[in-house]
Amino acid sequence: MTRYGHPGAPTRRDDEPGAALFALARAWAAGIVVLVATEYVQATVVYEHVATPERMETFGGRLLLIHIPDAVCLALATWAACRAHREPFRRSPPRHLAAAVAVPVAAQLLNMAVQWEHLAAEGLLMSNVVTAVGCATGYLVSRLRDDV
Repeated sequence: MTRYGHPGAPTRRDDEPGAALFALARAWAAGIVVLVATEYVQATVVYEHVATPERMETFGGRLLLIHIPDAVCLALATWAACRAHREPFRRSPPRHLAAAVAVPVAAQLLNMAVQWEHLAAEGLLMSNVVTAVGCATGYLVSRLRDDV
């Protein structure tokens, strides 16, 4: 007899060892795919066609052409990771938060490591603020969607 009372009934996949890690990996994969796709669109559309040296000289231009699109990309990646993180693992706030923000935070750390010599104080501060805002926005949108 199985624990469900029927001989031969399959066990739940959530009880298998490694199910929580697989749920995290699935969420991270969704976040990576969305982040790569949105950053590619941003790089090909915004950076190549809209961003000119004259527009990038002012803080407002950098905010409009770099930081706000980055925040949107990170929010979409966070939201996608939240949506891909399945029940019952999403009920645990630490696990769900780790599933949601791991990809944007890892991307930010990689970006800082690669461009450390070229980072100015404004770029370092704004990229960290953008990461925090993007993660918070994506997470909150997912939580609001869960409540509906």
